Amino acid sequence: MVGATTRNDTGTRAGSAGSGAGAAFAIVTTLFFAWGFITSLVDPLVAAVKGIFTLSNLQAQASASAFFFAYFVVSLPAAALVSRMRATTAVLLALGTMVAGCLIMLGAANIANYWLVLLGLFVLASGITVLQVAANPLAAALGDPSRSHFRLVLSQTFNSLGTFLGPLLGAHLFLKGVEVKGGAALDPAVRAQALAGIDQAYLWLSGLLAVLALFFWLGRGTVARAAPAPQGASGGVGSAIASRWALFGALAIFLYVGAEVSIGTQMALFLNSDAVWGHSDAAFGVPLLGWTMGSDGTPGVSLQEAGKAVAFYWGGAMAGRAVGSALLARFDAARLLALFTAVAGAICLYVVFVGGVSAGFVALSIGLFNSIMFPVIFTLTLERSSASAEATSGLLCTAIVGGALVPLLVGGLADASSYGFALIVPAACYAVLCVFAVAAGRAPVHAVGEPAAASIH
Repeated sequence: MVGATTRNDTGTRAGSAGSGAGAAFAIVTTLFFAWGFITSLVDPLVAAVKGIFTLSNLQAQASASAFFFAYFVVSLPAAALVSRMRATTAVLLALGTMVAGCLIMLGAANIANYWLVLLGLFVLASGITVLQVAANPLAAALGDPSRSHFRLVLSQTFNSLGTFLGPLLGAHLFLKGVEVKGGAALDPAVRAQALAGIDQAYLWLSGLLAVLALFFWLGRGTVARAAPAPQGASGGVGSAIASRWALFGALAIFLYVGAEVSIGTQMALFLNSDAVWGHSDAAFGVPLLGWTMGSDGTPGVSLQEAGKAVAFYWGGAMAGRAVGSALLARFDAARLLALFTAVAGAICLYVVFVGGVSAGFVALSIGLFNSIMFPVIFTLTLERSSASAEATSGLLCTAIVGGALVPLLVGGLADASSYGFALIVPAACYAVLCVFAVAAGRAPVHAVGEPAAASIH
């Protein structure tokens, strides 16, 4: 009887722990969706501010730069912060920072100040950076260690869902009636409507983030009981800088994020250009794409319609993660990365040298091949770096600053030439990434622990 009672109590405790971890994981997964959604809003925002403030492509790309520069500034301090406090406290701090960023965006929309837009995006991204540093290891730790990869893939699927929906809402709110061809100033009514759309989007986001913070605060006990305790600072970025493979991996992350962001932020402007879909209705003949874009009855693709099509760029990444997970279970990661980077580079070259209506469809497919790049680059680097996983991860996250710098180069080239020709820069990035993949396939692997989770959207 005593033994039976003991077994029953143990089973009850195990079941309770499993239930608690499952509830905690569900709470954390909502965070993945939130930052994916908010990050992808930057794409239609770049097109909107170009028209609202009559900016060049280079100046408009400063919006993406302000957002992704936060990764460079905040990643290492965020890692140190999270290592010294409970993850639940770090998440609540991150959500509070994100609410502050949304409120700054509200002020920017109401007084029509572009510098304030840049500040708001930086603050918002700073909160997201802390959130990612805290939430990625949480998702891996909440449950059976043998199923950590499954939980990360599931969480990042919700992250991808957010990146798919963000451009749809952003295009609907920010880009109605906005026209940027030829650098013409917007009609005052259209400008006011676009600013009101930005105001509305970030007002709702600030409210939803506040509700999410309350939801997380109420569930903090459940998460805290299931989450690992803070371990204190470990490793230093200096050891990663001394590692040849950590530096090579950081360069790869820099170029990958730069290529992905610059393509995404230029996509709506590219599709709307007269050289691609500006005078064509071909996109509306594609069932799901045409239905999502929603023709306004005017021949050609407007900027708002093009902005909605950008969702398929991110949707390709969402589908690619599912397909890529299955492929990675059967094929060598380095070889698969080499193939995907080569195809993405070839697509960019098609856009540069062939162009036309078909280039629009081809360009949207780049997202499908981007899908596995970040996590595979991340893990290949961790496996080959002579530095600790913590130090290497810190350096790789800092390299996300590529999303701030490469888009400026692409925007400047688009000003000097065309949106299509500007994709020569991402093509060069993918070429270097292909070299990285081939070299990684030939390099020895060091014994490391469980790879850190990696996600930027």
